[in-house]
Amino acid sequence: MQDKMIDNFNQQTRRFFEPMRKLNSLMLGNMEKMTEYQLEAMKRYSQLGTERMRSASEISDAEDLQQFGAQQAEMMNELSKQMMEDAQALSEMSQEFRSELEKLLGEAGQQLADQASESGASAKPASSGKSDTPAKATSQSSRKS
Repeated sequence: MQDKMIDNFNQQTRRFFEPMRKLNSLMLGNMEKMTEYQLEAMKRYSQLGTERMRSASEISDAEDLQQFGAQQAEMMNELSKQMMEDAQALSEMSQEFRSELEKLLGEAGQQLADQASESGASAKPASSGKSDTPAKATSQSSRKS
């Protein structure tokens, strides 16, 4: 008897915390994905900046300066494209996270509604059988003795 009660309590506790566990898992997974992507992007941008600084340090005459200027314009164009791609990728990750979060919250809401209906259904048989309508008053004088 006691084991059954403990098992029921454990099962109810697991069901209660399951949505929170799923939410935490989703948030952690999204954070890892976003952080990894941003670190990779930062690495690309820092390497690009370092390469440009090396190129600038190797300028020795006017011709090198002219080539550096042309390369700088190309690099800015590529950088602009890369930044747009990164913004698009981050936006897609955010949309994916949002849809997964909405799905998870919908499932959690449905689970809570199911649990509430289960507890409501189990509470009805336990009631005393009396209806919620008020009792009608009867007069003792109308009874025949």
